[in-house]
Amino acid sequence: MGKYLKTADTDWYKQRLIRVILCVSGAFFILLLRLFYLQVVQGQELRRLSENNCIRLQSTDASRGMIFDRNGILLVDNRPAFDLSIILKDAKPVDRTIEKLAKLIEVPVSELMKKIGHNKGILSYKPILLKQDIGRDALAAVDVRKFDLPGIVVNVKPRRHYIKRQSAAHLIGYLSEISSDELKSGKHPECKGGDFIGKFGVEKIFERFLKGKRGGRQVEVNVMGQVVKVLKTVDALPGQNIYLTIDYILQKKAEALLEGAAGAVVAMDPETGDILVMASSPSFDQNAFVDGMSHKQWESLISNPLSPMENKAIQGEYPPASTFKIATAIAGLEEGVIDENTTMHCPGYYKYGNRIYRCWRRGGHGSVDIVKALSQSCDVFFYQVGQKLGIDPLAFYAKACGLGSATGINLDDEAEGLIPTSAWKKRRTGISWQGGETLSVAIGQGFDLSTPLQMLVLTSALANGGTRYKPLILKSVKTVDGDIVIQSKRQIIGRLPAGKKTLAIVKKGLWEVVNSPKGTGRIAHIKGIDISGKTGTAQVVGRSNDPHLSEKDIPYHFKDHAWFVSYAPSVNPQIAVAVLVEHGGHGSTAAAPIAREIIRTYLEKDEYVRQLKAEISKQ
Repeated sequence: MGKYLKTADTDWYKQRLIRVILCVSGAFFILLLRLFYLQVVQGQELRRLSENNCIRLQSTDASRGMIFDRNGILLVDNRPAFDLSIILKDAKPVDRTIEKLAKLIEVPVSELMKKIGHNKGILSYKPILLKQDIGRDALAAVDVRKFDLPGIVVNVKPRRHYIKRQSAAHLIGYLSEISSDELKSGKHPECKGGDFIGKFGVEKIFERFLKGKRGGRQVEVNVMGQVVKVLKTVDALPGQNIYLTIDYILQKKAEALLEGAAGAVVAMDPETGDILVMASSPSFDQNAFVDGMSHKQWESLISNPLSPMENKAIQGEYPPASTFKIATAIAGLEEGVIDENTTMHCPGYYKYGNRIYRCWRRGGHGSVDIVKALSQSCDVFFYQVGQKLGIDPLAFYAKACGLGSATGINLDDEAEGLIPTSAWKKRRTGISWQGGETLSVAIGQGFDLSTPLQMLVLTSALANGGTRYKPLILKSVKTVDGDIVIQSKRQIIGRLPAGKKTLAIVKKGLWEVVNSPKGTGRIAHIKGIDISGKTGTAQVVGRSNDPHLSEKDIPYHFKDHAWFVSYAPSVNPQIAVAVLVEHGGHGSTAAAPIAREIIRTYLEKDEYVRQLKAEISKQ
């Protein structure tokens, strides 16, 4: 019996041992199968995932091309900016890391968490931008405590810097962060959220040259997400540099002369179409769009009644007033309704139907011919020329002079102005054209609307003998090594509808505007420099004939706009200028002195060159 029990116990232990061995063997077999699956079947994929834990790709922004004036003065460059981001995978615990960071950079925790929330769903190893351009003090604070801030990274990026704050702002434009709609449009395939693109002016129009090409680098990071080794680098390609046609010294002079007023100054080389000045006042600081603008600042800009965001040189539409008499004179001479010997009597008014149309000079001008009528800006003479022509022939010549249509300058949102016709009024109002309306149009009032740039192109064409050139703002595009990519060439867009004789008569009249004793623009005279020009005073509203009503009694927004268009020297001109001062009063007193100083600055080379060299030496 004892022997039987001993044998039974031995069998039982053997069976248990076999079961244990089988279980252990099975476990090892399963483990081997798992190892085979992980190392052989899934080996390549797991290797890739493992590398992603320590090897990452970092994007490198390209340095945007710089912008210079025609003489090489630097207007816009780039400065280093420090952007703060978080990589969630490395920042655990995120809440504690954010609390520490918020204290260092003095930003509420809720604001930082909100930005993380907006990027919910982003890959955990992708950086989320928390704050742009944190400044050197915040950078130092973060850098000192970087071991307490796992997952927090600082990237140095080139940030646009407008050196001459507010100068030529409407021409140069500005950058701003790309919107979600712009990203979705497909027009910016190389951009990503947080990138800045040109939104206005030259920055927008020449984006393709300025933006450059993004680079990148492959880096190895430690468990805290900090870079320990750079494995591979692809250099970013900087953008190309833009050289504008404007002359910064002249631009700065124009802006100083416009300070405190609303209006525009534009100047052009009559022989090439190069825009030498494009000043619009008031201006704005482009850096505010790059550095970050508060809602209050934006509201202040767009609610300003003087419209600082409007480029008045190309977008402002104003009655051209007596500057339009240039077109009326060309039409009258070419159609033969007047010639150089035609005289008309001006008693200070003209009666048409049952209405009296007054001349600006109450006592009248007496007997005037076309040269004297231009010189002294006699309204009565041009009333009668307009009446003899009729509205449609007058409109034909005005449009052939380039009025009522865009000049084609390479900037967005250029206004067309308006040259009315009988068909236009019928279509718009359903009422037939009235003869008295032609009289108003003939002196640049009524429905007439023009931009300062349109009047400049007309004046420039008159100066050079009749050729209308397209206004150019781009002189050249160059690589960072100085190689020319694009060199602009002058482009003819038309000719004035006038023969040599007509042009000579009109030019004589404009010379006398500045140089004869009774010329309306004699204030623009400069000893030693022959200037030709035409004044204009554009009524904003109908005026009372009360002789006791003085200029100071008229509210600002009811005052006349002041015009002056000019070119110099009168023979072989080198510059044409158009000045418009909103609600400035008379063209002779508000606009002509500005044009005079622009011309003086440009043509008096010694002082000009001295200022230019001084400006360049400061850079």
